[in-house]
This record gives sequence, structure tokens and C-alpha cells, in this order.
Amino acid sequence: QVQLVESGGGLVQPGGSLRLSCAASGFTLDYYAIGWFRQAPGKEREGVSCISSSADSTYYADSVKGRFTISRDTAKNTVYLQMNSLKPEDTAVYYCAASYGPVLPRTDHEYDYWGQGTQVTVSS
Repeated sequence: QVQLVESGGGLVQPGGSLRLSCAASGFTLDYYAIGWFRQAPGKEREGVSCISSSADSTYYADSVKGRFTISRDTAKNTVYLQMNSLKPEDTAVYYCAASYGPVLPRTDHEYDYWGQGTQVTVSS
């Protein structure tokens, strides 16, 4: 069964850090670009970061540049999102998604598989 599973979410104080994981089962992530998205209550889904299949290209939304880092571990078939200096406005459900091919996807429609999401809450 093809599946993406996010983990690592939780409650953290402003200025804190979390590392999200996106683990794949039933297929290898080696040929997929992986994107992280988030959706806050009452807001549209937002693309946060993306990494190409070869890890030679990355993308970050302006709102997270300098604070978030995306990486991938092929041996563990997992992609990570390290989130530092978290702010209350980072509060959302975070999703990972996989897009087959060597380039960074431009739209959500290019993603083939989606995870169920993990909640991140930044609050004092």
C-alpha cells in the first residue's frame, strides 16, 4: 500500500523548534520531489518548501526562509522539515506530498501522493 506518513508535530513555544518527518511506505521516494504544505484554520493551503528527487534543488516560501530547512534521507526513505524560530503564525496542519519526476513541481496538481497531516501549534 502506497502511503506517506507525517510525524513530529506538536505544541511548541514561540522561538522553539520542531522537526517534521515524512516517511514513505509501499514505494521509494528516490524518484519523487517532496513538498511540504500547511493549512491553518480558515486559510487556504500554502506551499512551504520542496526538495527535488536528487536534492539539488529546493524551494522555500518567503514566510519560512532562513527558519526552515528541508532535507531527505534516501536510506530511510524519509524527508524532513526542520523548523526553527517558530512563530504563532506557523500554526497549521502540515502535509507532505510526493511528485514523480526530477524537477520541482509548480502546482499542487502535480503531486501524486499526499499524507494525512500533522498538527503544529506554536503558542505560549
